[in-house]
Amino acid sequence: MYKVFINDKPLFLTSQSNLDSLKHCAIVEEYQTFALLHEWILSLEHNSAIFSMVVWHTDLAFLWKEFTSLYKQIEAAGGLVKNGNSEILFIYRLGKWDLPKGKVEKGEEIKAAAIREVEEECGINEITLLDELPATYHTYHHKGKVILKKTHWFRMAYNGNSITVPQLEEGITAVEWIAPNNIQKVVDNTYASVVDVLEVGL
Repeated sequence: MYKVFINDKPLFLTSQSNLDSLKHCAIVEEYQTFALLHEWILSLEHNSAIFSMVVWHTDLAFLWKEFTSLYKQIEAAGGLVKNGNSEILFIYRLGKWDLPKGKVEKGEEIKAAAIREVEEECGINEITLLDELPATYHTYHHKGKVILKKTHWFRMAYNGNSITVPQLEEGITAVEWIAPNNIQKVVDNTYASVVDVLEVGL
């Protein structure tokens, strides 16, 4: 099963075997044609009355291929970073809290990209990568193209004592260590995909 956030709303692409677990979704559709799939995606993106959607097919690999053909695909990597006080590292960009992440460069290893992006966006080093968390998918529009971004996430530890410095040229205006008991302020103003990472990673 794949979960893709479209305009911060989840689209589940699945096979028939997973339908029982997705009955809470108001709209469940069986894949019929490529054109209809595209129409459903546009409805999820633009119709404020639709909060989530399930599209299923007996062949999930085929369904995923049909879906991804609509997008330019890019890969990113980032981290859920904790320090010695169990505080979590967040960035504030474009009016929302986020976890540090960025595009994987051509030929770059994903783990190396995740560490590099955390260090660049937050102005710190001495990051230790611990283990991998589930990847997230979301779509967006950029320069007339529709993008499907897969973000690889890793649980990380910070062992240093340097002062965080936001990467202003990337639109990051603040970097903050936030204690778990204050995490609600992030959840109230972040992306649904980030909430998924927090639920699994904390």
